[in-house]
Amino acid sequence: MSNGHNTPPSPSGHRVEPELTGAVNGVIDFGDEQLNARITQGMLKIETLLRAELSRGEDFLVDKVLHLAEAGGKRFRPMFALLAAQYGSDPESERVIKAGAVVEIVHLATLYHDDVMDEAERRRGVESANHRWSNSVAILAGDILLAHASKLMSELGSETVAHFAETFGDLVTGQMRETIGARDEDPIEHYTKVIREKTGVLIASAGYLGALHGGAEEAEINALKRYGSAIGMVFQIVDDIIDIFSDPDESGKTPGTDLREGVFTLPVLYAMAEDTPVGAELRGLLTGPVTDDATVARVLDLLAESTGRARALADIKHYLAEAEEQLDLLPQNQVTAALRTLAEISSRRVG
Repeated sequence: MSNGHNTPPSPSGHRVEPELTGAVNGVIDFGDEQLNARITQGMLKIETLLRAELSRGEDFLVDKVLHLAEAGGKRFRPMFALLAAQYGSDPESERVIKAGAVVEIVHLATLYHDDVMDEAERRRGVESANHRWSNSVAILAGDILLAHASKLMSELGSETVAHFAETFGDLVTGQMRETIGARDEDPIEHYTKVIREKTGVLIASAGYLGALHGGAEEAEINALKRYGSAIGMVFQIVDDIIDIFSDPDESGKTPGTDLREGVFTLPVLYAMAEDTPVGAELRGLLTGPVTDDATVARVLDLLAESTGRARALADIKHYLAEAEEQLDLLPQNQVTAALRTLAEISSRRVG
């Protein structure tokens, strides 16, 4: 909704779920059969642990808690944790499997809470928990998920618990920052902070925890954490561009969905900031959700004329360069090549 001023509403509450292509049996083909096999086996173990852990508890809890886990999802975060673990001396340890399960459970918990705040009706192709049951049930299901994650964290030791205390703080800070809005801050800077805290931080955690519990060196652990943060930024900005500029026949998405919800993402914010007739008209039109088809069509036409897409693409290149800087600090082996493949795939979807 309009915030009562001539400034855009906060960016999206939707936490991105990376869409990746070229998967084999649910795992990306990294061009190395042995690595593919190790990651596939690790993913199966994480999935088994995930289902077993979330099946604990009273029956009236379990069906709610398993709702989104059983709906699927790309499981990108645990896959990245497994890749990060390959730099260590014990990449196939049960600690790595627990670390991968932890990041996925925390991610699931955030989705329940996000859907309540966004009043979402669908998630992962199924009815959202808040729509199926109620907001209260969805919030409590997210809380139970955090309880499951905390149990596994405690088994991994105080270093993991301390790391996730910081991660939780960042996640909540990002949500609160988004909720209160940009206020007097530059909207683009505000948006960037929000997506770093809401999307980048948990992908960074996957790299950190996978490497830590795989037995990697400290320098490698830190490089993988920073790589994860940068890739998280890429994923989110790519999704922002697709929402505005994609061909629906190719993406399967209706352009302008975020606009209809009053969500102004990075290419839109860049376009609105232009000191041009296009920017001026967009600032006049975009004061809240765009509800009628004619206005959506006009806004999409204006965005196509703007520099919004080009400037957002420049930011993607910036974050890809950040990711590459971190990969240069790692041993140049098949795992690092796989992470370069991940970075390439993450940006390729914008065409």
